[in-house]
Amino acid sequence: MTDSNPMPAFTRYPAVPARLRRIVLAWLTLALLATANVPALASNAPDRTRSASMAQTPTSAYPLVEHAFEHLGVRYRRGGTSPESGLDCSGLVQRVFRNAAGIELPRTAREMSRLGLKVDRNALQPGDLVFFNTRRNAYSHVGIYIGEGRFVHAPSSGGVVRVEEIRQKYWATRFNGARRIVS
Repeated sequence: MTDSNPMPAFTRYPAVPARLRRIVLAWLTLALLATANVPALASNAPDRTRSASMAQTPTSAYPLVEHAFEHLGVRYRRGGTSPESGLDCSGLVQRVFRNAAGIELPRTAREMSRLGLKVDRNALQPGDLVFFNTRRNAYSHVGIYIGEGRFVHAPSSGGVVRVEEIRQKYWATRFNGARRIVS
């Protein structure tokens, strides 16, 4: 059975703030315009600064963000690699990159932290991997940056895949770095 809803999957999740949904939808629209070589329409966006930075974001990152949103609400399970039984942080990231970009990532956050290009916190782009020290071990947690200072991740036992603010004190003090796998 196919889904008859024409809206991207992430618009069906009320846990995602409306403003963020609008931004991601605008971002995806700009990606489609950029790949269709229609720059005149893209330049009429209301926020030219945001539009310019989004237009510079690699189009290969768009499916990652959309696919990550499709997993919102999936329950956390340590060692989990499927939405049906639950996902842990690296299982979520591994699944999103495999299904959305055809990229096979290692199983653990620590192993993922060795891939791609190092990215400064101020230069994060949607699709970048963000790493945190959540167990008194560097690179013990990973999420996918989605823009506007937010990331998607599978938090911990009893939780579900959700969006968090990277600037929240808990995450800001535990930030270990970021890597860009898709450019």
